[in-house]
Amino acid sequence: MKVLVLYDYPPSPGGLATQGDLLYKGLLANGIDAHAVHLESTLEKEWYYKWFKPDIVVGTGYWGHTPQLVLHPQKSGIKAIPWLVADGYIGNYQAVLNKLPLILVTSNWVKEMYVRDGIKGDNIEVLPVGCDTDTFKPYPKNDPKILAVRAALNVSPEQLMILTIGGDAASKGGREVMHALAAAGQELPPWKYVCKVWPQPRTAIQNNADKKLSEQLGISQNVSFHTCIISRQFIPYLIGACDIYAAPSRLEGFGMPQVEAGACGKPVIGINAMGMLDTLIHEQTAFLANVAQRIVLNEVNLGQESGYEDNHRIIFDEPRTVDYRANINDIQYSLTRLMTSPELRKQMGDAGRKRVIAHFDYRAVAAKFIQIVGERLDIS
Repeated sequence: MKVLVLYDYPPSPGGLATQGDLLYKGLLANGIDAHAVHLESTLEKEWYYKWFKPDIVVGTGYWGHTPQLVLHPQKSGIKAIPWLVADGYIGNYQAVLNKLPLILVTSNWVKEMYVRDGIKGDNIEVLPVGCDTDTFKPYPKNDPKILAVRAALNVSPEQLMILTIGGDAASKGGREVMHALAAAGQELPPWKYVCKVWPQPRTAIQNNADKKLSEQLGISQNVSFHTCIISRQFIPYLIGACDIYAAPSRLEGFGMPQVEAGACGKPVIGINAMGMLDTLIHEQTAFLANVAQRIVLNEVNLGQESGYEDNHRIIFDEPRTVDYRANINDIQYSLTRLMTSPELRKQMGDAGRKRVIAHFDYRAVAAKFIQIVGERLDIS
């Protein structure tokens, strides 16, 4: 089997790039002849088509990347397998996607979204995102690299560190976590809530709103936002420095940081919905807060990034849930239990590590990919 993998290559620290890069490395580890190329690089992709002659092209993205992941390789007669996430609804390319013999998605919830929006379910297989369990692993509290992370974040030795990582904190449930921390008040031991976010215009606006919320709640002295670029090599130590990973996300097709936190032996607070239903086990590896609210839209405006002209209006036959909000009382309960019990934190962290190794190691995910392709497309 010869496989060409399309993603943001060489990989940036983002989720889709990491998803593709771990599949690529996993294929190589399983003895597959594979190469990687940037999904936007038409010239380089065509170069690979001509001399490498891949049996299949697999690429990471969402439905809006159909031109890069599917249509481009098809023009050269190459079988295309998109490995897709969802953004709450599928707005275009149903006809193209329904002609494919195989579509991969990152969770059962993503599959449900594609089926809801007109994609045939019998063409869809769930393939979870891999995790590098060699680097995402538990580190001793006195490891110099862990101590250095906490010092850089101004987290004192006696404080429990709660961590959220995302493009912005709000989309990962950070505002709900802040409400829960404020509500818990004096019930909690000393703590610091660290939000690691990505530098972009949208994040700057959201950060300002989130900082104002922390001030209104009276907890701003214990909440910090760190807006900077970091590498994948740093993230295991960043997660390793925390005591609890909290991300009851508003929209999550898989939840890569939650899985990575489990691999690092950290207890997780998530939401009882979407991709986390596949990755986390309530009261074993994580606490999953119930859904308090669903954000529903009747229509959207899309543009060229989705294959339409600018300001193309789509009115849904039925209102679509595009966002979730976790129950703040549930988050407060989970935080209180975890922050007051070192034994519970260790128990959940150990269980999370075992689950990630068993189900989400990147080499095992690549092996599952090979099996699916062999059975579905008869390619060995």
